[in-house]
Amino acid sequence: QVQLAESGGGLVQAGGSLRLSCAASGRASSNNAMGWFRQAPGKEREFVAAVDFNSGRTWYADSAKGRFTISRDNAKKVGFLQMNSLKPEDTAVYFCAARPRESVFRPNYAYWGQGTQVTVSS
Repeated sequence: QVQLAESGGGLVQAGGSLRLSCAASGRASSNNAMGWFRQAPGKEREFVAAVDFNSGRTWYADSAKGRFTISRDNAKKVGFLQMNSLKPEDTAVYFCAARPRESVFRPNYAYWGQGTQVTVSS
């Protein structure tokens, strides 16, 4: 089993920045990739970014490209999502996830955190 815990969410003005963290515990060494997803009220959970732990390859949603950066510290078993130039439409609960069962873009990962709220005011 793997446990994931997000932190770093909060309220920020448009144009501001936040850095989300995802701490993994348990059998985290067996994870091969990590993803960040978000879900706004009344909307489906959507892909934001993902990183492959072995190759370091990253993927981003079009909405995140150029503004968000995903990274990880394998030794410390922590993942990060640096979010810059935030917009009101970025407001959502952000979830980290580990070990995708299929595509990194689909919300079908084996393990999920509880989510952290990000609110961007205009």
